[in-house]
Amino acid sequence: MIFIIDDDQIMAECIKRASKKDAKIFSNAIEAMTEISNGTIPSLIFLDILLDGPDGFTFLNELVSYDDTKKIPIVIVSSLDFKDKNLADYGVVGVLNKDDMVPEEIKKYAEEYDR
Repeated sequence: MIFIIDDDQIMAECIKRASKKDAKIFSNAIEAMTEISNGTIPSLIFLDILLDGPDGFTFLNELVSYDDTKKIPIVIVSSLDFKDKNLADYGVVGVLNKDDMVPEEIKKYAEEYDR
């Protein structure tokens, strides 16, 4: 199961369709953490950084603080520039820019990490 955390519902639906996988959409980090706390550990998370409420970095810090969640692969989906940032310590395996990403990139990550 893939988690998509994005407060832009249209963007989240586009990511879900492009992934061609079973995915659950959350509009904020609290909903996603609640689902994880209830025992659903995703195989991959597509994460927007600029969220309403706790932002994506708050969510990432929470994930890396627990042994059972710190190894979940994360793909950041944002219009912010992260090219020169090392985010591997947060489990980030990729960064997609909302302004120019294409469905094939989303599908590639989904196929690689959701097995």
